[in-house]
Amino acid sequence: MNEKQEFSERLRKAMLAAGYEARPGVLEKGFNSRYWGRSVTFQAVSRWLRGEAIPSQEKLQVLAEWLKIEPHALRFGEQAAESICAKRRQWDETLDFQERETLEKYLSLPAP
Repeated sequence: MNEKQEFSERLRKAMLAAGYEARPGVLEKGFNSRYWGRSVTFQAVSRWLRGEAIPSQEKLQVLAEWLKIEPHALRFGEQAAESICAKRRQWDETLDFQERETLEKYLSLPAP
């Protein structure tokens, strides 16, 4: 299976888990009612569900919020989302408050 097909499977599962039918009409209507940008077409969402396309990041964020799933999990799968969470936990556990505060101040400095 390729990346687009895997995304399609995750999208279908997320829709079903959220209580929606995994059909283009349902996806189009539900997405467009929540998206602030230009509406997506029936053909576009059909391509998402058939594994022919992956939405842009901003559209993916809207889908994830609507379907109550982490954006990383929807886009890349549960293993990728777990890996990201594990790295965040490792970061939080290895640094104490003072070290974290120092790094945050350093990162907020202007580039020059």
